[in-house]
Amino acid sequence: MGIRLGCIADDFTGATDLANNLVRAGMRVVQLIDVPPPGADRPDDTDIEADGDTDTDTDLGVDADAVVIALKSRTVPAAEAVEASLGALAWLRAAGAEQIYFKYCSTFDSTPAGNIGPVTEALMDAIGTDFTLATPAFPDNGRTVFKGHLFVGDVLLSESGMRHHPLTPMTDSNLVSVLGAQTTRPVGLIDHTAVAGGAEAIRARIDVLREEGVGIAIADAVSNDDLLRLGSAVRELPLVTAGSGLAIGLPANWGIEPSPAAARLPPAGGHRAVVSGSVSVATNRQVQEFLDSGRPAFSVDPLRIAAGEDVAGQALDFAEKHLADGPVLVYSTEAPDTVRTVQGRLGAAEAGELVERTLARVAQGLVERGVRQLVVAGGETSGAVVQELGLTGLRIGPQIDPGVPWCAAALPEGDTLHITLKSGNFGGPGFFTDAFALLDEEAS
Repeated sequence: MGIRLGCIADDFTGATDLANNLVRAGMRVVQLIDVPPPGADRPDDTDIEADGDTDTDTDLGVDADAVVIALKSRTVPAAEAVEASLGALAWLRAAGAEQIYFKYCSTFDSTPAGNIGPVTEALMDAIGTDFTLATPAFPDNGRTVFKGHLFVGDVLLSESGMRHHPLTPMTDSNLVSVLGAQTTRPVGLIDHTAVAGGAEAIRARIDVLREEGVGIAIADAVSNDDLLRLGSAVRELPLVTAGSGLAIGLPANWGIEPSPAAARLPPAGGHRAVVSGSVSVATNRQVQEFLDSGRPAFSVDPLRIAAGEDVAGQALDFAEKHLADGPVLVYSTEAPDTVRTVQGRLGAAEAGELVERTLARVAQGLVERGVRQLVVAGGETSGAVVQELGLTGLRIGPQIDPGVPWCAAALPEGDTLHITLKSGNFGGPGFFTDAFALLDEEAS
């Protein structure tokens, strides 16, 4: 039996965010790190059982209801994002995926050049469909869409901290115009009145939009009930695009119901650490909460890295002294003004790459020193870390906070690494300590 839902995520934290919602709705989910090479249809890193054993002979089509392929395509040039996404699509369709889900950030991170629009249109062309839906709504995390405008909590996207994002500053909350600037197809709206009317009303609105020549429609959603109605309405669409919120409404289309077994992971052990490279408001609060608690923390300075200092080595020397009493935090998280100052001296891309490479080296060194419970904060940082660790797949486990689950991966030496890849914008102030507390609860 092939997989039911094949998902393409534009970054690694977004992939786990999506997988988390699918697991909560009862699907058994594995997450692959990038597109597997030709012939690699049995990635053993994903086949981690609850007892900690691995099953290298289990085919993905039997072992999972959904597969999420995590790409690092959110901020690369649009042509590269399209190429990577089409490669993921080809693999998922070969694996038997009945429906494709293109996942992007709940804050619709993009620029007028893409990448949400170009990837969506490329997937539509490859699949041969004339219509799809788009909604980044995720009410559990304060992301709602009303009359086509995206809200972050109680403020418009354009008034939120995302307006300061160093790579994808979001200064327009009208998603119809934001997406319309990135696409050749007309963009329309399925507003809250149609969504409130249920699946039939949504389908009727889709029919009208299709007749008008609209190819992509932004859908309003201000509650989980709206997402459930949308999920039912798009059952027959070969492609849907969304943040992770829409995922809660899809498993029921295959008769799948929530089950605790879907999130079961092997027991956790080893040292604990946090690696944070996000510059988001939420992560800044989490770092500050950790610092205020008096726990050990090491700050990574991009300017010292650029000056040639072995900052990764210094961080690991610091961590080694404290791991036994962990968790230990290694972070490069600063206020917007500080970030702009560093970018002004080094350049935005160079500053980001320096930090990502350094934190990835730190994460590798922490695992070599016995860390088996690792929190990683920030999408770009998460991508760099999983690549440095050589992880090829994750089994998705229990939710820590909305959109953020624990995952398990098989290390080359046979140990199991529990890892969570947290989007910078997600989680409450005490997320870092809450994450480890959840593993303690699961073990009790």
